[in-house]
Amino acid sequence: MNQPGNIAGKAASNRKVLIVDDNADIRMLMRVTLGKKYELLEADSGTSALQMIERHQPELVLLDIGMSGELDGLQVLDVVKGNARLRDIVVGMVTARNQSADDKAARARGADAYFVKPFSPRQIIAWVDDCLSAAAPA
Repeated sequence: MNQPGNIAGKAASNRKVLIVDDNADIRMLMRVTLGKKYELLEADSGTSALQMIERHQPELVLLDIGMSGELDGLQVLDVVKGNARLRDIVVGMVTARNQSADDKAARARGADAYFVKPFSPRQIIAWVDDCLSAAAPA
C-alpha cells in the first residue's frame, strides 16, 4: 500500500508528478488516473509536500488548497514559486473552492491551473499530458 510521503509507483515514464492532498481517496483517484504514465510521488500535508519537492524536484505538482496542518496549499505554492530553484515546477491547484476570486488569487500567486473538486480525471490527465509534453526534456 502506498503511504503519503513515499513514491507511489514507477511508470513507463520517469517524469515525476507529486500529488498533494490530505484526502487518501483523492490521492488514490489521481494515482489510478496518472500512475501508468508517470512516476508518482504523494504527500498528505503541506510540510511533507515541501520535503518531497526539495528531495525529488518533480516537474509537476497537483496541490490541494485546503489541507489541515501547518501549511495549506497556497502557502506551499508561495514557497515553490518564491524559490529560484523551484519556481519552474508546474503547479495545478485542486480544490473544493469554486469561486472565481479564489481561482484568480491562486493564479496571481503563480498557479498554472485551477481544478475544482469533484474534478474530471480526463481533464486532469489531459492537462498533465499537455504540460509535460510541452516541457519534454531535450
